[in-house]
Amino acid sequence: MSSAVPSSLPRSRRALLFVPGDDPRKIAKAAASGADCVVLDLEDGVAAGRKLVARETVSSSLQSLDFGASEKLVRVNPVGSELHPGDIEATIAARPDGYVVPKVESAEQVREVARRTSLAPLALLALIESARGVVQAAAIAASDPRLEALLFGAEDLAGDMGATRTREGAEMAWARGAVVVTAAAFALQAIDTVFVDLGDLESLRREARAACTMGYAGKMAIHPKQIPVIQESFTPSDEEIEKARLLVEIHAGHQASGEGVFALDGKMVDWPMIRAAQRLLSRARAAGKFQ
Repeated sequence: MSSAVPSSLPRSRRALLFVPGDDPRKIAKAAASGADCVVLDLEDGVAAGRKLVARETVSSSLQSLDFGASEKLVRVNPVGSELHPGDIEATIAARPDGYVVPKVESAEQVREVARRTSLAPLALLALIESARGVVQAAAIAASDPRLEALLFGAEDLAGDMGATRTREGAEMAWARGAVVVTAAAFALQAIDTVFVDLGDLESLRREARAACTMGYAGKMAIHPKQIPVIQESFTPSDEEIEKARLLVEIHAGHQASGEGVFALDGKMVDWPMIRAAQRLLSRARAAGKFQ
């Protein structure tokens, strides 16, 4: 995997809505939610005694429901578990767009899923949610060309570390930064952790915007009402888009005339600022707000 910064993101993944794979009603609602990605869950969202039912429900839903423009992903049970091989065998013929691999702690776990899906080369997203996963993030990121994103799972990580989750999130700050930096180093998207307080949408908005500022491309969601807040938070505003567009345009003019660094509105403009503007426009383009 190249470490070059991409000129555009592969697709918009601002909100990834997780939905229990054994609940047809919730899956139908998720399919119509407008989320960038719908993750049909066979893992933590399903009780142990409902796992096989969930496989059948997910496979049927993928074939019968219209998900619109939403990316259709399946979260399987962890690599190495008894359920994992059957999860892929039961769903791959239903043609999901990709798989979310949970509790990833090594490159080999990603490569195992890549081998099992080699005849239908789908997108792979790795969920980093343990201390070992965080310290192995670089190896995981470099594991397979089809890996497109690293997902940061703070809730499981806190349990693994013995940390106490707080609203401020100081206990997760280092790991949260490590995941987004590693993703950027390998030209992958980084997706931020879930926000578990369903009644506090304003705090969700603040957390999502903070994640966007850090460089995260999106955030996981656990209820449809979180989707508009998250997707808005990761979508550049019209003002931001226009400012970035103008900056890139002026830069191109200076480059054409042989000038490098220049001043705009009393501030010195150099390449890092141009690259940031280009990335913002890429996000806006992926979200359908800029051509």
